[in-house]
Amino acid sequence: MTEGAGTEAGTGTPEAKRRHAERLQAGMADRPGLPELFFDLVYVFALIHLMRIVANDLTWRRAGEMVVLGLALSLIWVMTVWLGELVKPDRPVVMAQLFVVMAGSLLLAAAASDAYDERGLVFAVIYVTIHLGSGLYYQVALRPSAQKHAGRRILLWEGVAAVAWIVGGVLTGTGRWVSWVVAVAIEYLGAALTWPAPWSAEPLHRTERLTAERITERYRQFIILALGVSLFAVGEEFSQSTYDVSHIVALVVAFLLVALTWRIYICRAGALMTTIFATAERPFRLSRLTAVAHLIMVGAIIGIALTNKLVIRRPTSETPTALSIIILGSPALFLIGRALLEKVLFGQLSWTQLLGFPVLAGLAVVVPLVSPVTLALLVAALLALIVVLDLYYAPSRALLPPSEA
Repeated sequence: MTEGAGTEAGTGTPEAKRRHAERLQAGMADRPGLPELFFDLVYVFALIHLMRIVANDLTWRRAGEMVVLGLALSLIWVMTVWLGELVKPDRPVVMAQLFVVMAGSLLLAAAASDAYDERGLVFAVIYVTIHLGSGLYYQVALRPSAQKHAGRRILLWEGVAAVAWIVGGVLTGTGRWVSWVVAVAIEYLGAALTWPAPWSAEPLHRTERLTAERITERYRQFIILALGVSLFAVGEEFSQSTYDVSHIVALVVAFLLVALTWRIYICRAGALMTTIFATAERPFRLSRLTAVAHLIMVGAIIGIALTNKLVIRRPTSETPTALSIIILGSPALFLIGRALLEKVLFGQLSWTQLLGFPVLAGLAVVVPLVSPVTLALLVAALLALIVVLDLYYAPSRALLPPSEA
């Protein structure tokens, strides 16, 4: 707080104190509240839990199962972010619902390991209850408004998806997975189309406004959350290994992968996102496209966390196909998400990031010849090159208007 602000608050007239209080409240409204940050802690556990499940059963089937659950949990997080922007989570009526969603999300994450076994119906019922319960709660708690109208449209799509979730919970084996894939596809399609309904198909971005600082900070926090999970995986796995040269090298390489991923993210797009949102003509549309980019990057970072865990566990062994795909595919997926973010925010692609795709494809040739830690080191070297090129060329690239079409 500046000296002038403090003087105005402490010794000014009642009118000056009132203006000072209004400015403080406006500043707080522009940033994520403490309940939202507390809510994120549940997703630290959720991401760690899903990553451990795949690490302990590295099969295509298990990976596909956890991807579906990860998309479902991520949708709860994204919907909570948008909800916090539209109805402000510091209101008591909203805060109460936020804590209920937090408790439900914790139960979902805990049930994830058995979601495809005996707890499938339990998982489905909890998930559907979170979405439908939240929607119905706000229909009762909120006064008539544009937000309440939008909530009815979301409820329609979630109600359709709920049928597939419950059917999947009753089915077993592949039938459950297929049914839940359909459910997730319905939910993400609804979000992509802004939940059109028979009584209203007008895109929500024409009626809703977003606070640039709040929404962009929440997206950055999602990335930091995922990077924190990756660092946790590094520390946890190394603490259980022998402290020999190969494992120490693997630890260093794993840390480099996390640090370089963070540096690539914040270059230009991560740093300027708030400013771009503040000047965008259609921020709600921009927010949805940015959310897609961040979901891709978060999924990739969790893949990098899995890479780190498995590389530290077996640094000098042979590199099986599944592990090599994770080591090379996770940074490739991250670069896809990062390139999409660049395109959405600046209307152009970064050639420094696109450079990574042919190099990663070329590294597939050496997989039979190198150990997991060597392959991860080559990937880290590529990311370091991208960081250097970004630092050198990014300041000279023109800043074009956001791609909101």
